[in-house]
Amino acid sequence: MSDKQMTTEMPTTYDPKASEAKWYEYWMKGNYFEAGKRPSASPYTIVIPPPNVTGMLHIGHALDFTLQDIMIRTKRMQGFDALWLPGSDHAGIATQTKVEQKLREDGLSRYDLGREKFLGKVWEWKEHYGGTIREQWAKMGFSLDFSRERFTLDEGLSRAVREVFVRLYEKDLIYRGKKIINWDPAARTALSDIEVEYKEVNGHLYHLQYPLKEGGGYLTVATTRPETMLGDTAVAVHPEDERYKHLIGQMLVLPILGREIPVIADDYVEKDFGSGAVKITPAHDPNDFEVGQRHNLPQIVVMDESGVMNDEAGPYNGLDRAECRKRIVADLQAAGVCVKIEDHIHQVGHSERSGAVVEPYLSTQWFVSMKPLAKTAIDAQKSGSGVNFVPDRFEKIYLNWIENVRDWCISRQLWWGHRIPAWYCNDCGAMHVAREDVAACDKCGGSSLRQDEDVLDTWFSSALWPFSTLGWPEQTEDLKRYYPTDLLVTGYDIIYFWVARMIFTALEFTGEIPFKDVLMHGLVRDEHGRKMSKSLGNGVDPLEVIDKYGADAMRFMISTSSTPGQDLRFRWEKVEQARNFANKIWNASRFALMNLEGVTAADIDIRGKLGTADRWILHRLNDTSRDISRLIDGYEFGETGRLLYNFIWDDLCDWYIEFAKLNLYGGDAQAKRATQSVLAYVLDRTQRLIHPFMPFISEEIWQHLPHEGDTITLAAWPEYDKGLEAPDAVREMELLMEIIRSVRNIRAEVNVPMSKKVELLIKPSGEAEAAILGRNEEFVSRFCGTSSLAIDLKAAAPDKAMTAVVTGAELYLPLAGLIDIEQEITRLEKEIQHLTGEVQRVEKKLGNEGFVSKAPAKVIEEERAKMADYADKRDKVKARLADLRG
Repeated sequence: MSDKQMTTEMPTTYDPKASEAKWYEYWMKGNYFEAGKRPSASPYTIVIPPPNVTGMLHIGHALDFTLQDIMIRTKRMQGFDALWLPGSDHAGIATQTKVEQKLREDGLSRYDLGREKFLGKVWEWKEHYGGTIREQWAKMGFSLDFSRERFTLDEGLSRAVREVFVRLYEKDLIYRGKKIINWDPAARTALSDIEVEYKEVNGHLYHLQYPLKEGGGYLTVATTRPETMLGDTAVAVHPEDERYKHLIGQMLVLPILGREIPVIADDYVEKDFGSGAVKITPAHDPNDFEVGQRHNLPQIVVMDESGVMNDEAGPYNGLDRAECRKRIVADLQAAGVCVKIEDHIHQVGHSERSGAVVEPYLSTQWFVSMKPLAKTAIDAQKSGSGVNFVPDRFEKIYLNWIENVRDWCISRQLWWGHRIPAWYCNDCGAMHVAREDVAACDKCGGSSLRQDEDVLDTWFSSALWPFSTLGWPEQTEDLKRYYPTDLLVTGYDIIYFWVARMIFTALEFTGEIPFKDVLMHGLVRDEHGRKMSKSLGNGVDPLEVIDKYGADAMRFMISTSSTPGQDLRFRWEKVEQARNFANKIWNASRFALMNLEGVTAADIDIRGKLGTADRWILHRLNDTSRDISRLIDGYEFGETGRLLYNFIWDDLCDWYIEFAKLNLYGGDAQAKRATQSVLAYVLDRTQRLIHPFMPFISEEIWQHLPHEGDTITLAAWPEYDKGLEAPDAVREMELLMEIIRSVRNIRAEVNVPMSKKVELLIKPSGEAEAAILGRNEEFVSRFCGTSSLAIDLKAAAPDKAMTAVVTGAELYLPLAGLIDIEQEITRLEKEIQHLTGEVQRVEKKLGNEGFVSKAPAKVIEEERAKMADYADKRDKVKARLADLRG
């Protein structure tokens, strides 16, 4: 919209629904969010953490994405070639589980459909919910470059996944082997660590006696999972445990099954813990697996992939693992070998998606060898060329995990995902790993090949996200220009599983870190501090918040309530406060625009002759702009919100606009034009500062203001202007505001309404203060509501008057007949007590050697000035009290 189309007429109230739909459509049509239109500008890049295509976005997504939008909108206005790249994640197990649940409602399973038809159903699901997510992004006002939108299963990203897999395989960093992994018996797939939730469970500790084959006696072991004893292949003791040294190498008889198992010695056993003897089940416990590897023990799997006991379980074959536990405990008790059962609270892993208890399970899977990759990432971080964590405490957490990293199980027994690029020859059994489909075996020449049935862990493809989305492995123009990215915003809960993996894959395949900064935010909790969950029914739908209060109110509340790395509590009353703030901005702008009729952008001149209030508000705007720029660059969004709120609500609305009315409604045409210019300029810059947080209302108001350009999204960010510094105007305004506040406080204290005129006598501290008051007599008279105003350097304190002492003046309000002298004496005594307390507080601070030795000289000087000011005020109040007591 051009300057000529600007209209000063604004509706009485702001309607978020009408404004939000209108402006987002306007932004989309103008392609204002597309990167690449400023080839000479420096790039600034954020790639969105891709949400899963499993349903609706939640309030945590709203926080995460709003913080990114604040940064990208700010950088775009600061002149950067800003790219915020959108996309979504196929979310293997999560999405497949959702679709399978839907099929079950129709009495079907994926096996009824077959792989291809089932995948067709999942793609339908993805298209539906992918579109829903895009609609939600729009409703929240996110300035994403949809021309570059990606999906983890699109053709380009699938090519990148295969390339990474093959390269790692060729470097022996990907291998296929048999190990203990997390197994979901409900979904019948391996799980990543992130997909396992540990819950505190009330269980039992079972003490079992394993008899020695010869010589009598037994060893006692304890277990929380007695059904796994069917897979025991040894009992281990510490090699230096004197109680058991003579038994090492002897055989025990496994109860129920009667299988002979050895007593072995291993340092893994803690000899001072429990009985000092530990049952070893290599196929059903990760630590036991390692012990079994060291001692060449058999690996006996006693249940199938659905958690049902198999042939190796003997008499319990066919029983569900939970039912097997009940039966075997009863049988062990009957046999006299279960000698004690204790109540026991322990952490049990559950599948995040299916809710099933996770089974440590011996299985043939694909793994990434992590140590070499981790070393590169560790070296980069410790050399100072790594990622900057905000807050920095998360660097230690990251390093601790990656220094102790274990090999990563990357295969999943699913159909939805990136299928593992490995083919097996049915004729000779040879395995081929390749970037493209394999048609013939290069070992025997046979053409009968089958591809590995498994797919890759979702985190494998999302680990490539910062560079695969920009076209890697091709050296595209986008990759050259926008990589490495500048910022990742994500929750602290996935630092290990996603952030770390992105770093080591980026270093391996691009030689650079994937992002310069990573901003860790916390979880959005309910008002009581509880984690939001379906079971508690305390979740918040961001669209519901928008429907009630508008997107700007929601964005402002969640972004300015957050502190880096800390959880925040969602409170509806805070959203309401943000809505009220938006209404305050609207009403102030509407008043201003009613007084800007006929003013164009070309008419605005803030360099001419200006009044005290005009120069003061420009100075305050200037300071606020500088501080907000600094705080946004430091990701201090909460403090940014406080500054914006205070400047707009207090400085602009409560003070400047009220002062401006004198010139706007007065008879001085030159003063009126000057104030109109300042008002238009300040409102314009204020909308720019608030725009990253509240994009819709700021665009709506800005389009009514005198301006140049089509949209506020591309308007220049307010920069600090040394020419707007006006410390003298600040001193004048501080004196005037303190006087006005003090008089109004006195009125309120004795219940004298503003409609009732009062006499006011001001005794300035010196000639400079007298000159200030003389120049601004009209302001003081109007805002103090005086019938008469006297400014006198030599004034004597009148009898029976209310008094106040401010920095630079003493105030007297002769209110004979309206006040109680004794009440005034009591008030002054309280004021003396307060001021004495302030003097003592500062004295104590200055008397602290630690503070004085560490604090900058400027800070110490400021504290001394405060103490002198408090003491001066106290002395004057004491003098007035003495006068009243007469």
